[in-house]
Amino acid sequence: MYSRYFFWNFVGRQNDIQGHGNATEGNWMSGLPILENPKLGVQANLPDGADNNKAKNLLYGFPFILGLIGLYYHIIKDKHNAAVVGLLFFFTGIAIVIYLNQKPMEPRERDYAYAASFYAFAFWIGIGVLAIFDFLGKYMNKTTSAFAATAACMLAVPTIMAKEEWNDHDRSGRYIARDFAKNYLNSCAKNAILFTNGDNDTFPLWYAQEVEGIRTDVRVICLELLNTDWYIDQMVHKAYDSDPVPFSFTKDQYRQGTREAVLFSNYQGKKIDAYINVKDLIEFVKHDDFDHKVQVSKETWYNFFPSKNMSVPVDSATVVNNGTVPKSMANRIVKSINWTPSGNYLQKNDVMVLDLLAHNDWKRPIYFAATAPPSTYLNLAPYLQLEGFAYRLVPIKQSEQESQQETRVATDIMYDNYMNKFVWGSMDIKGTFLDNVFLSSCALNTRQRAGTLAAALVEEGKKDKAIKVLDKCLAVTPFENVPIDATLYSIALGYYQAGATDKANALSKKLFDNYENTIRYVYALDRSELGSYAPDLKQAQGIMEQLLSFANYFKQTALAKDYENRYLKLVQEYNLPTPQRGRQEQ
Repeated sequence: MYSRYFFWNFVGRQNDIQGHGNATEGNWMSGLPILENPKLGVQANLPDGADNNKAKNLLYGFPFILGLIGLYYHIIKDKHNAAVVGLLFFFTGIAIVIYLNQKPMEPRERDYAYAASFYAFAFWIGIGVLAIFDFLGKYMNKTTSAFAATAACMLAVPTIMAKEEWNDHDRSGRYIARDFAKNYLNSCAKNAILFTNGDNDTFPLWYAQEVEGIRTDVRVICLELLNTDWYIDQMVHKAYDSDPVPFSFTKDQYRQGTREAVLFSNYQGKKIDAYINVKDLIEFVKHDDFDHKVQVSKETWYNFFPSKNMSVPVDSATVVNNGTVPKSMANRIVKSINWTPSGNYLQKNDVMVLDLLAHNDWKRPIYFAATAPPSTYLNLAPYLQLEGFAYRLVPIKQSEQESQQETRVATDIMYDNYMNKFVWGSMDIKGTFLDNVFLSSCALNTRQRAGTLAAALVEEGKKDKAIKVLDKCLAVTPFENVPIDATLYSIALGYYQAGATDKANALSKKLFDNYENTIRYVYALDRSELGSYAPDLKQAQGIMEQLLSFANYFKQTALAKDYENRYLKLVQEYNLPTPQRGRQEQ
């Protein structure tokens, strides 16, 4: 980890993808094929997004070499001060790794932890300039050698670093975090409650509301923080235009150390199969006597739910009158939402969500951020409705036909949001740098939602609107900023289904080419590493087979023939599994 971060700064970097040893993720890279090809594979076969990643910074090792020259010169000229800098270099770098016994997997890159060590090496880079000046001074006058040393070192180090690194460090004009926060907030109906998960989702939303006053009627609740009593304290008070969250637990009942986890257990030895009103379950959990707790060890007792089968009753008049369900869909309103959470227990934040569902009485709209993992939905996915970058809880269960999609889609609401209300923070301007976090949380999410919306529009027979959505998606996620990847699969399929065959073929070709390059690149690596790329190879083969299937199904004969020949060639070259004909026909 330390050496990788060190070489990023002074030799060069492959990309900004967080890596733990994989040949395609965040390694150091000099730009010299003789060093790169043995460890990172033949760079000529790189798929899109790897060869044109702006975070690829090729420094050719010049800063590193100049630093080594400075280190040697420092030792020769002044051993004592060289030792001081050396101690700074060691104790703020390698010694930290040893002292902290750092684990190899971190939630995010931790290169900032070694900044002082890199500063120390930068001292030697500066001293290296003096070393070159001193060396040249033996062959020319001091003034000339000063200019020569300065010019040579400026060209070899700062100039190359600026050329390579400016484009992935320049944040000017990039407002994606703020604008996507606006998109999340504007995906919600008035006076909504929006559940988010983690820092990257939540902090931009707080900024948008606190600083710019955007949609202050929406109450943002970070599920990770909802495990703490101080945060729950904030939720039960009014904030700006947002009313208090209707929790029923008292502070003593949710204070730290109480109900950190609530188990699922039989009540008095009896299993309850019926669906129980969540209000009744919450009231049961509030009790602290031993009849309402289960013993897990000699001195450890936990509150428990007597049933996993939960129910939230629905007043159809209320949900129609307040706009939760349009009148046209009133016939699909369920009498109650019945569901069963997974797992053997719920954490405090999940219990608080249940408390909210129990006492909200459908008065306020409830949303989950689309980037939150499915586990945060408590298995309520069949009752969620996509309206933009957030899912709304509605008392309508997915039909069998709708379950072909990830969830129900309110096409009228989402189409208006996507086409007219959402803003893109310069993501749509070619040349804007999107680091890996922005790619996954914003750009690729934008493509995924467009594919989902377009598929729903096609199902409703609104093919013209579907094409407009897909066109908009490609316009706001240009290939110059967002690489060709699996998220384009649903876009290509949407074009085919909507009848835009030419657009579908053009996109299909880009995808096929990209995944052909992926397979060739992976098989050019050391064969001992192929196992770690099994998911990538499986995805590449699967998408190529499906693209061949689409070409056949939509009667693109010449394209299908080209795909089949190229794919079979890969099968023969690398002994891949033979094409799955049954899947293609399907």
